Amino acid sequence: MKIYLIRHGETDWNLEQRLQGATDIPLNENGLELARETAKGLKDVPFDIVYTSPLKRARQTAEIIRGERNIPLIEEPRIQEICFGIYEGYYCSRTHYTIPDPAFMNFFVDPGQYVPPQGAESIEQLCHRTTEFLREVAFNPENEGKTILFSSHGAAVKGLLSSVTNTDKKSFWNGGVHKNCGVTILDVRDGKIQIEKENVIYYDESRSHNYWEKARQ
Repeated sequence: MKIYLIRHGETDWNLEQRLQGATDIPLNENGLELARETAKGLKDVPFDIVYTSPLKRARQTAEIIRGERNIPLIEEPRIQEICFGIYEGYYCSRTHYTIPDPAFMNFFVDPGQYVPPQGAESIEQLCHRTTEFLREVAFNPENEGKTILFSSHGAAVKGLLSSVTNTDKKSFWNGGVHKNCGVTILDVRDGKIQIEKENVIYYDESRSHNYWEKARQ
């Protein structure tokens, strides 16, 4: 079995370095184009099923990648982005930081010390729900031999990979966040999940903006 993980295309809130989390922000024009270019790169992949986060930016990406394939597209809340609670919509860049608590930056720079704000999820909760779903799909005998796509989000993809790479909370961001429309391929064989390729892009790299790394700098 092959499982492809993709982070959604770019949004205006990505550009503005605002916390999106569970807020339902659509792709911007560049994000749509990144997804179209990625769809071209994946046009020969024989997907059997697509799972998508219910949020618009992930679903739009999933629909574009699916294209004309006559296959199911299923919303799965367990691969939705981490929720930032009361801080969603706040700006988190070094030059425009509006989050009331300076310690929130631990989410980016020291996740081992991250304390979720009111109404938010913890990193542990994110990793639990995402890896629960990954294992459910990967170890379902009915999926043997299939090729499956998950359309998800930056932190959620790291959560999905956390059990594959045996990542602890403090090492959550090892390797950095994946680029918009970055694709990771997992190979499932003999009861094991292994990373075959990680964070592959199918478009001109100059069109990608590394928002999370800017927040970490």
